[in-house]
Amino acid sequence: MALLLAAAPVGVQAEASDPAAAQIERFDDGLLSVMKDAKRLGPQGRYDRLEPIVRNAYDLATMTRFAVGSRWSTLTPAQQDALVQAFGRMTVATYAHNFSGYGGERFKLGAVETRGPDKLVHTTLASPGAVPTSLSYRMRQSGGAWKIIDVYYNGAVSSILGQRSEFAAALAGGGPQALVANLNKRADALLAR
Repeated sequence: MALLLAAAPVGVQAEASDPAAAQIERFDDGLLSVMKDAKRLGPQGRYDRLEPIVRNAYDLATMTRFAVGSRWSTLTPAQQDALVQAFGRMTVATYAHNFSGYGGERFKLGAVETRGPDKLVHTTLASPGAVPTSLSYRMRQSGGAWKIIDVYYNGAVSSILGQRSEFAAALAGGGPQALVANLNKRADALLAR
C-alpha cells in the first residue's frame, strides 16, 4: 500500500491546504451539524440552516446554465435570474429533505484531481451498517473561491446531466416560467415531507 501511495501523482491525496478540498470539508461539516440537529429543526429549520451553506459551496448560476443547456443564451437576464433562484431553492430543499437525521454518519475526504480548470474532490459518506456512498464534487474557481459545479454519485452519475433532460422537457412545454414553477413546486413538496 505504501508503494502505491508513493507512486501516486503529486497532488492526488487530499490535503486541508488544498482550497477545493477545504471548501468540501466545510460543506461536509455544515451538513453533519444540521444532520445532528435535524429532528429539532424540522424541514424548514434545516432549509434555513442549509441555505447559506449550500449557496457558499455551490456555483448555482453555472450549474443552472449547464442544466438548461443551449437554451440558456436565448433567455433574458430576468429569466436566467429566476431560474438560478428556483434551482438554488430546489437544491437546498433537496438537502433539507435528504439529510433529515443523524445515525453516526461521517464524511471522509479522499483524493483531489486537477482536470483542466476544474478539480474533482472525492469523498465518501459512511453510515454505520450501510455501504458507503461515493461522492465526487466537480469544482471550479468562481469569484476567487472554489465552488461545486456538479456532483457525481458513486463515481458515475452526474447530477447536472440527470437534470438536463428534465429541464429541457419543462422548457419545451412552457418556457422558463414553467421550469421555475416546476422547480419551486418540487422544493415545496420536499419541504412538506
